[in-house]
Amino acid sequence: MKEFFFYSALFIIFALIFSGLSACTDTANSQRGPVDEVPPASSNAVTTGDVPKKPSDFPPIASAVAQADIKNLDGSTFKVADKMGKVILLNMWATWCGPCRAEMPALVRMQDTHGGQNFEVIGLNTDEETVEEINTFAESMKLNYPLVWADTKLQSSLLKISKFNGIPQSFLIDRDGNLRGVFRGANAADIRKMEELVAKVVAE
Repeated sequence: MKEFFFYSALFIIFALIFSGLSACTDTANSQRGPVDEVPPASSNAVTTGDVPKKPSDFPPIASAVAQADIKNLDGSTFKVADKMGKVILLNMWATWCGPCRAEMPALVRMQDTHGGQNFEVIGLNTDEETVEEINTFAESMKLNYPLVWADTKLQSSLLKISKFNGIPQSFLIDRDGNLRGVFRGANAADIRKMEELVAKVVAE
């Protein structure tokens, strides 16, 4: 009987560890916006670019996302709408999130590979971390894309789209401002799908 309880406890511990590898289940400490319930799904990734379609066949990114003020570390602001003509990958992350760290080398690769083709990764910090903390983190991770702050309103708007209350998650927006893919968590297979879809949309 002792052996049974020992192995049961061991199984539960491993299950908990494994479940934490693909995503952090909490978003920002400052997140107060409503979050839609996550429906049961067999995959963490949602891609809308598997079948060739015209860009107009894809939904435009929500106005609440396109028009939100995003704050740079130097205090200046911009909007996603200002980036029209570029392919944008919005990535929600925080320094304390292990899965966020795990996917960052792929984000760096995509920025390296496609940066010269009007592609940009934008790292949306979902916590109230300081400039110093973020810069130190960026240096340690050798990040080559801008890190900015996403306020609670923008975070809430993105969570409504993804229906996933966790990080990392990424949103791919094409040059016409259309939403082309939503990626939840940092599962290795989903990261590969994200890289493939980014390459496809950049090449259009």
